[in-house]
Amino acid sequence: MTWTTPDLCDRFPEVSIAEPLFRSYGGRAAFSGPIVTVRCFEDNSRVRELASTPGDGRVLVVDGQGSLKHALLGDQIAMQAVANGWAGVLIHGCVRDVEILATLPLGVLALGACPRRTERRDLGDVDVPVNFAGVVFVPGHWLYADGNGVLVAPLPLSLDSAGGST
Repeated sequence: MTWTTPDLCDRFPEVSIAEPLFRSYGGRAAFSGPIVTVRCFEDNSRVRELASTPGDGRVLVVDGQGSLKHALLGDQIAMQAVANGWAGVLIHGCVRDVEILATLPLGVLALGACPRRTERRDLGDVDVPVNFAGVVFVPGHWLYADGNGVLVAPLPLSLDSAGGST
């Protein structure tokens, strides 16, 4: 990793910074990539579908509308995401199987943990702008996350000596 979120914020003060609501559950402490979004409520059908597709280093941003009643990500879906090359998952909701998530090479940030699985009703929207934690997450924009926080930029960022977005 050649960046930290504080360094990116110093170089690019116009980035959007998420409110510090999230806890890290994955085995990868820092991750970044282009955003893919899902908006769902207590139904992880679309999360499961996307995790089974090629991630190509992207970050799945899940707007679970802040529900703490059901987990939108567990070990099985997370293992699919790892196998398919996803860089990380940011969930405005809960996860489960936290002991296993911590061993996987996947960035996982969520509001909390809940042992209850979701009901699969085949509901949810994919690749739509979602808004939570004071940030609008737009498909194709870039997310950067580490122990200091989460930030979003419309283009990939670089800290090389030339400066500016790449």
